[in-house]
Amino acid sequence: MRIRIPRIFRNFYVVTGLVFLIWMLLLDPNDLVSRFRLSARLRALEREKEYYQEKIKEVEKDRQELFGSNESLEKFARERYLMKKESEDVFVITEEEQ
Repeated sequence: MRIRIPRIFRNFYVVTGLVFLIWMLLLDPNDLVSRFRLSARLRALEREKEYYQEKIKEVEKDRQELFGSNESLEKFARERYLMKKESEDVFVITEEEQ
């Protein structure tokens, strides 16, 4: 019994092309699935980068406002670090949860 191979599969170039295509699609470390995953990860990281760049701009703006005048620096120190002048008393009032 003799198995008949279709004529197109007896062509060296077709067989080589199919083997190459299968290799690139499924077996190679840089196959299509990996490329799609890496592309998705790249897009996510680029969005994250944009988010953090916006946050950096906001912090820089706040920093400029804070160090721009002595009044804002004093207000920040009083609110954040509970600093006071010598002639003042500071009372911290907190609400208790029930």
